[in-house]
Amino acid sequence: MTEAQDTPALLDIRGLKVEFPSRRGVLVAARDVDLSLQAGEILGVVGESGAGKSTIAYAIMGLIEPPGRMAAGEIRLKGERIDGLPREKMRKIRGKRIGMIFQDPLTSLDPLQTVEAQLVETMRTHLPISESEARARAVELLGQVGIPNPAERVKNYPHQFSGGMRQRVVIALAISCEPEVLLADEPTTALDVSIQAQILDLLRKLVRDKGMGMIIITHDMGVIAEVTDRVAVMYRSRMVETGPSEKILTHPDHPYSRSLIAAVPPADHRIERFPLVEYIEKAGDEQAKLDLSTHWLGQARDFGSHEETLLKVEDLTMRFMTRPSLIPSRRRYMTAVDHVSFAIRNGEVFGLVGESGSGKSTVARLICGIHKPLSGRIHFAGEELTAFTSRRAANHLRRQMQMIFQDPYSSLNPRMKVRDIVAEPIRFHKLASSNAQVRRIVSDLLDHVGLGASAALRYPHEFSGGQRQRISIARALATRPRFLICDEPTSALDVSIQAQILNLLKDLQEELGLTMLFISHDLPVIRQMCDRVGVMQHGKLLEVAETESLFTSPRTDYTRHLLKLMPRMKRAA
Repeated sequence: MTEAQDTPALLDIRGLKVEFPSRRGVLVAARDVDLSLQAGEILGVVGESGAGKSTIAYAIMGLIEPPGRMAAGEIRLKGERIDGLPREKMRKIRGKRIGMIFQDPLTSLDPLQTVEAQLVETMRTHLPISESEARARAVELLGQVGIPNPAERVKNYPHQFSGGMRQRVVIALAISCEPEVLLADEPTTALDVSIQAQILDLLRKLVRDKGMGMIIITHDMGVIAEVTDRVAVMYRSRMVETGPSEKILTHPDHPYSRSLIAAVPPADHRIERFPLVEYIEKAGDEQAKLDLSTHWLGQARDFGSHEETLLKVEDLTMRFMTRPSLIPSRRRYMTAVDHVSFAIRNGEVFGLVGESGSGKSTVARLICGIHKPLSGRIHFAGEELTAFTSRRAANHLRRQMQMIFQDPYSSLNPRMKVRDIVAEPIRFHKLASSNAQVRRIVSDLLDHVGLGASAALRYPHEFSGGQRQRISIARALATRPRFLICDEPTSALDVSIQAQILNLLKDLQEELGLTMLFISHDLPVIRQMCDRVGVMQHGKLLEVAETESLFTSPRTDYTRHLLKLMPRMKRAA
């Protein structure tokens, strides 16, 4: 046996089985999982939402919450068995030897501590460095992950960052102690293509220079093609195929792998429908096509006005205080939206793209009334929203617009069952005549977003990230809205569910005449979904163009830069 063969794998998993007992039975989240990771290697794990990908990462970290348990198997780090270690010993491994980038950045950051305090605490717990050295390194780390003005922003709290910037903070935390193994659970979900490319380059460099091993869990096949050496494909809690990335992406053996790769939307041309993962469709019950002539969502809506332009934004400006002070001259502000103007026509899908922190989500929150603009006007259905002095006065218009948020977990009440979360807007706007009708509507909506009516009795924490986003979409559809604001609605979804949701949104848009503001960093999805697209950078709207014109003949250097950075996947001939 050679010396290389004598050396144990950096990480070795054998026969892993993870169970979650409940009153309704035992859910097996992962079974018979065999996986190995070598130093200097990047391993990708892909599969549908709920397949068990994140469960593997949580098992490695020793973070399976009771009553969940690792029922069988073993996990070794450099030959040393780490599953079942006492809590204190495992705490010394977490962060120092194994780092993790979590899927939901807001829930993995302490809202009561500044980013600096969290970075300093992590580094001083695991590394022999002084507080001043840790503070200096915290600023350096934020710069490495692409956060502008890191010396100022390090003093901010998590809620003062956009979703994409929070994800970068989580990445900085995970790499701060230079772990031997890095587990990245959807590390680029909330990132635009420019920052995604920067982060992936940084992670590749860490693996190459430090001899680190990385497991990247993602539904983004472009990311898999760009960075991984090997790929493991999961389906319904099992590993169905493992092999070199190029082989899996171009000539997969398992029918699920072939179907999953075929469902990735193309980046170089527009298609009418998103291709479904046929293996899943055949494996389960056939989902009935939505008949909007009889369906509750297709019933008559009393919206009244039918102007050609539904939404008009004029000279919109918004800024946030980043450093408060009793002395006005010492206050610091960040301009998130800088004199933005655009209009969305009735029945149109208008896209907004741009880097994380460019102001896309802030524009959406201004439109739906979460923030009040510093200046500018917003007209909706012929009325000026910014002229209303209270939210109650605008309720007749607010019912007509709904928002699907980027971070599903933080937008769902963890103490409410799913049936009550989806039913809340129906009851608030008095859209049903009885509790029985509310229950029927909720069950139907959950069916049509791919969760099934049985999901109604569960709580948000019992679902994967992608499944939670489907709950958010069901709730957004519950008022039969006229205008839907979609803020990264599929960022947490694998391609199989993404295709179902986007096809559903296309059907609803066509049949109901829905108007949409569609915000996404996924440029192939933007190309398929949108009629026109606006490009934002540093709070400014750089250009607005018809979608195909933007992709084939971009007018600005920044747009050309974004398109050039789009991950491209080599497909089988």
